[in-house]
Amino acid sequence: MAYEDDIMIKPSIENLLERVDSKFTLVTLASRRARQINAYFSQLGDGVGAQVPPQVTSSARKPLSIAFQEISGDKISYERISDEELASVGRGANADPVLGVVEGGAGSKSTDDAS
Repeated sequence: MAYEDDIMIKPSIENLLERVDSKFTLVTLASRRARQINAYFSQLGDGVGAQVPPQVTSSARKPLSIAFQEISGDKISYERISDEELASVGRGANADPVLGVVEGGAGSKSTDDAS
């Protein structure tokens, strides 16, 4: 019998994939947020305060685990930008289509359709 507490990764991959449109988006979103969290912890002693702190209370120590918990808790989301918008900012059509981490719930997630 499989129990929910027997999983190795919390939150579960299935739960995380429900909040994004693909596993590649999940990897990109989580890795970018983990870098932001790592930068936040690195600059704490400097008193700068330029980075966004973790948005969840967590016992996890690793930035990637904290990022996964934020995604699962709908504390961060993403927004896709179209190829035209990427080209207009000079990044080219092969640039990463995930704009970045945006504070807010899953309701702010959207995809732009090229017309």
